[in-house]
Amino acid sequence: MPTPYTEEHDLFRKQVRAFAEKEIAPHVEEWERDRTFPNWVFKKAGELGITGAHYPEEVGGGGGDYWYSVVKSEELVRCEAAGVTMALLVQSDMATPCINELGTREQKEEFLRPALAGDRIAALGVSEPGAGSDVAGIRTTARLEGDEYVIDGSKTYITNGTRADFVTLLAKTKPDAGYGGISILLFPTDVKGFGVSKKLEKIGNHSSDTAELFFDGCRIPKRYLLGEENKGFYYLMQNFQSERLIGSTSALAGARRALDRSVAYGRERQAFGKPIMTREVWKHTFADLYTKAQAAHALCYDAVADFNQERYVKKSEISFETVKKIAMCKLFVGDVTSEIMDTCLQFHGGMGYLEELWVARAWRDQRLFRIGGGTSEVMKYMIAKIMGW
Repeated sequence: MPTPYTEEHDLFRKQVRAFAEKEIAPHVEEWERDRTFPNWVFKKAGELGITGAHYPEEVGGGGGDYWYSVVKSEELVRCEAAGVTMALLVQSDMATPCINELGTREQKEEFLRPALAGDRIAALGVSEPGAGSDVAGIRTTARLEGDEYVIDGSKTYITNGTRADFVTLLAKTKPDAGYGGISILLFPTDVKGFGVSKKLEKIGNHSSDTAELFFDGCRIPKRYLLGEENKGFYYLMQNFQSERLIGSTSALAGARRALDRSVAYGRERQAFGKPIMTREVWKHTFADLYTKAQAAHALCYDAVADFNQERYVKKSEISFETVKKIAMCKLFVGDVTSEIMDTCLQFHGGMGYLEELWVARAWRDQRLFRIGGGTSEVMKYMIAKIMGW
């Protein structure tokens, strides 16, 4: 495949790689035990221009295209903690793109610019205890009283939730209108009536904080409405494409790194008088996995090329064809990376089952990908619907 990268992209790749390997990786074991990492990571990523590389210069970004975000997603995995990577991607590619696309100048200055600089931490508030993939089923409400929205409800599975300075929040502004009654609000977390119900313990991604939030009569100014009222579901579906695509490139980069590390281990590990990588069964197994990973890579880059053309070159809406490709990416990458991580753990034998080895963390961290941002089952439904089945 022709490379989409310029010399500037390559320099950016080196910068992100150095940040991941030198400034994050040495602390990962401690942060995994602590179930969190310090806020300076957001600030440092902002100072280095990592968070905002693909945002316009007028909002504090680097003015780059979407390929800069792909580079970031592929290199951050070198920190060896998917929890840290996910938290940073929520900051740059999940909670903030819709502010750039829909926000007023004042909203961008108050929320987007400090988020890209790492001065304010962002979270995306969509899922609820009774509504995950079924976004229309959310029950959090925002009713207009004069010049304020009054918000009641709860959100769950919120990455960065315990420390977010603001939440890009999905709420019902017209409760009986289904998909047509949802809006997006910019919600500062220092508002009276807001709180963290609990910090959630997860199977993996231990270094990222995930929380359940509650809103009890919270009042925010009407000017914090993002875009038009009652069009939030449509906006969110556009926003989801960036989340799913960057999640796919990140998950695949982590899996390909696991393949390389496992092969290197197999060349050194002796069993029955010879390196285990010389065994035909493992040669064939890894040949299959590398082939599937390359196919997934081609699918991802094809979708990124279309997304970049539509969003960054033409500055248009995302086409259904691109939405379909992105859903295919998430579905296929989820299956491929699950197989890769499970095989890599098996390849390490008993050592692979010990927490002290990198592959154990990589294996359990990966499992979230087939759930978060839309389950694999939802991706299949979307693909079928777009194809008219």
